[in-house]
Amino acid sequence: MSRFRRWTVLLTAVALLAGCASTQQSSPPRSPSSSQSSSEQAPPAPAPQSLQPDRPLPHAPTPDRGFEQAVANGTRTTTGRPGPNYWQQEAAYDLTARLHPDDKRLEGSGTITYTNHSPDALDRLHLELAQNVHKQGVVRNESQEITGGVTLERIALNGTVAERGATQGVGYAVRNTQLILFPPTPVPSGATVTIDVDWSFSIPQQGAGGRMGYDGDNLLFLAYWYPIMSVYDDVTGWMDDPFRGRAEFYSDFASYDLTIHAPESWIVQATGTLQNPGDVLTPETAQRRRQAVRSDTPVRILTPEQTGTVDAPSDTLTWRFAAEQVRDAAFHLSRNGYWEAARTAAGDRDGDGQVDSTQIHTFWRESAPKWAEVTKYQQHAITHLADYTGLPYPWPHMTAVEGGGIIGGGMEFPMMTIMGDYNNNSARMLYAVTAHELAHMWVPFMVNTNERRYSWMDEGTTSFNENVARGDYFDTSNAIASDRQDYVEFARSGREGPMMRWSDFHRSGAAFGVASYRKPATVYVALRGLLGEDTFNRAYQTFMDTWAYKHPYPSDFFNTIERVAGRDLDWFWYSWYYTTWTLDQAIDDVSVRGREVSVRVADRGQVPMPVRLTVTLANGETVSRTMPVDVWLQGRTSATTSVAVPSGSAVQRVEIDAEHVFPDVDRANNVWTRSESGASSR
Repeated sequence: MSRFRRWTVLLTAVALLAGCASTQQSSPPRSPSSSQSSSEQAPPAPAPQSLQPDRPLPHAPTPDRGFEQAVANGTRTTTGRPGPNYWQQEAAYDLTARLHPDDKRLEGSGTITYTNHSPDALDRLHLELAQNVHKQGVVRNESQEITGGVTLERIALNGTVAERGATQGVGYAVRNTQLILFPPTPVPSGATVTIDVDWSFSIPQQGAGGRMGYDGDNLLFLAYWYPIMSVYDDVTGWMDDPFRGRAEFYSDFASYDLTIHAPESWIVQATGTLQNPGDVLTPETAQRRRQAVRSDTPVRILTPEQTGTVDAPSDTLTWRFAAEQVRDAAFHLSRNGYWEAARTAAGDRDGDGQVDSTQIHTFWRESAPKWAEVTKYQQHAITHLADYTGLPYPWPHMTAVEGGGIIGGGMEFPMMTIMGDYNNNSARMLYAVTAHELAHMWVPFMVNTNERRYSWMDEGTTSFNENVARGDYFDTSNAIASDRQDYVEFARSGREGPMMRWSDFHRSGAAFGVASYRKPATVYVALRGLLGEDTFNRAYQTFMDTWAYKHPYPSDFFNTIERVAGRDLDWFWYSWYYTTWTLDQAIDDVSVRGREVSVRVADRGQVPMPVRLTVTLANGETVSRTMPVDVWLQGRTSATTSVAVPSGSAVQRVEIDAEHVFPDVDRANNVWTRSESGASSR
């Protein structure tokens, strides 16, 4: 989600570096003999004094609770690959929604078919009712409109009606945003069950933290509108953390059949492929739609003066959509607005060497004139991201819906996004939010991360992808520098929390935003600079490909990068992800003797990183030298290196990280220059 809107990861005490102290083994005592009493034994040698390092030192990061057991069970590995026994659950949803736009009300019914692929017998089944965040008295960390939440009309398991609080037969309980079903006997491994649910709720104006709702009399966007199975995985078990309004979601992949009953004159678009266009669209509208999705340039399907739907005897039309291998489903209703579409390259889905395409749809209202460019923005973003990540866009369409009055930034759903009108922002920022929300189609909608605990895995990755896309779309872009500066300024304030802190438990919305968006995007750039672009891209794409349509945890990401890069990066992960240490490398002294430039570097922060030195001569030539990170991992806080430079031209400037790849919190001390009088200055 493009906006700044459980516990702290427990860090063990910073260990002393073993290499900074020599540990001696005491000689075993001599056994006493008849000629030598115990009192005559030589006294033990005194213990050596341990040498304290001058700085805190990183150690191996702590995996998630349950990760090591998953490795032992063969479902995960320490190489970043899924284990031979990897499994994940499966669901199929057959859902019906009846919309009452005038009353702002949804009535729903559905059948969920759930298959237990785990090796465990499940004595309970968890579902999420996200709309309960709008219920009086539930736990939440952001103010929400009170609508009463979800009204459960009927729940049945395998045809047997569940009773609330029942201890016999099928029972259920509702706790905050969790619906818990208790089967009469545990669901065995390999078994499939069916869950039937009837429900209803009042649609909030800005629901689920501004991620769905309605605006005026011509727009509804429905998300988190049905009971969805919570994830049961090999590391956490049931992921039953409540939805508190800030941190987002975690779901399994599933198939969806959607039936949406809406009044005529309202256009409906949803996750999945429209199954019955001839039943709901006029012949003229259907023809323009067919033309548009075959066109490389945007084609207007509807304008505000056109209705687009057929007349219905009952004043209600039935729209049907179907989707495969998605982790959620959303839909929207709009009227009296623009509908535009085109196609765009989506990568080689079939591996046959041919580039496939996907449909691009855009819906907006006259009140949002800047949206006339969003179809082009979507076309570029989808094509670029498929190429950059190495994963083709797999679904039949990507749709953007203008949601001014509901949301200011944007929110992602499989094949769907809702974004603000951006009337008070630049075209660059509208492109940025478009690229951001579409980048979420890759993470978490293909690489299926746990957003509720580790927002950095999806929002940070997506912010990085967004920034790369912005750099490709515009001739110049300050996106990377802007995120880096936002992180640096917040880090200086001392108010940040570590990225690995569970997302709902940051001390402020700003701390959540920096730890989830700005800092991880910045650290990606630092990692790319550390590994080199080719190695980084290979490791990054390997992670994406390895964990596509699976559930990776942070350790899977760390281990994949290390395996492909062939490097132990524990110091990097610990320093940047588990702490709020900062990087502050400074030039302490420079002396020039002939062709030798001696540079003393002080490391005034806590994050150890290589030192990239650039020496610039008066004639413009440059000489580079890197001090390895091992210098700091020995516990030192200053080190000196020599750089040989060509003769014939004076040394004018020495700079640390001249390319601004690493997020140093004080760049004022990164530069030494020779003044006109010959004296040095910093």
